Amino acid sequence: MSMTSVRGRFAPSPTGPLHFGSLLAAFGSWLAARSAGGEWLVRIEDVDRGREVPGAAESQLRTLAAFGLDHDGPVEYQSHRGHLYAAALGRLLDAGLAFECHCSRADVAGAGGIHRSCRRGAHRRDPAMRLRVADGSRVAFDDAVHGRVIQDVDRAAGDFVLLRTDGCWAYQLAVVVDDADQGITDVVRGADLLDSTPRQILLQRALGLPRPRYLHLPLVLDDDGRKLSKSRASLPVDDADPLPALRAAWHALGQDPRRLPAKVSLPATLEAAVRAFDASRIPRGPIAATAVHNAAAIRHA
Repeated sequence: MSMTSVRGRFAPSPTGPLHFGSLLAAFGSWLAARSAGGEWLVRIEDVDRGREVPGAAESQLRTLAAFGLDHDGPVEYQSHRGHLYAAALGRLLDAGLAFECHCSRADVAGAGGIHRSCRRGAHRRDPAMRLRVADGSRVAFDDAVHGRVIQDVDRAAGDFVLLRTDGCWAYQLAVVVDDADQGITDVVRGADLLDSTPRQILLQRALGLPRPRYLHLPLVLDDDGRKLSKSRASLPVDDADPLPALRAAWHALGQDPRRLPAKVSLPATLEAAVRAFDASRIPRGPIAATAVHNAAAIRHA
């Protein structure tokens, strides 16, 4: 891969079938990569064993294939990559940038949910591993949709977990290691992860890893204002009839509906979408699922 090429990725957690919100993230990241002539990878983030639903990963991959969102290279599974996370944690421990934490959840909750120091004398058989976040750890970065983002990580997140007490690798460490190992240049994902990005940038600095470009897509909410993944009405997309959902996702991404020809095949629709995609039109959101669905249905009736 050349230094100027684009490599994006879609990294779902296998907690259920793809709903419209996760389709939007997949389609948005696929469009960003393909419109730049780049590669698009798929990674299954299955480190949280307690949340995994049997068969969900296979279902998600079938949906991506049914929607024509082709990926480059083999699908990677975080559950097979623990040796990479262990090596990164070892480097942080050796450098004094990570530490063993014996605090309980109650201890951290008693400090307002932000870990800044361990309770004296605390001991547990299953300690967590945390990144040592120094006072004044301010991170600033530019997001392609949300503009300049600034966070004081010591105040907003504190010393955050890298390895959980149940032995599961924490998302923040795994995603940073994976993105660097896979050469990801552009991270396109939902805005629910915008606040996590400063923590990931701190980890990139600590590990000497490159920083990708970031673009956070608008969240899709149900009628009660909940993110679809947390909603009972999460509206799984229909593998047998992908075009209506793809057109609705195109609308939710703020793209010009006139650029997608009506009544054409799935491959022709995707080709037109790649040619017409304009990241500058993506709204900050959030947006209502029903409003997107109704607007798209009326426009393409």
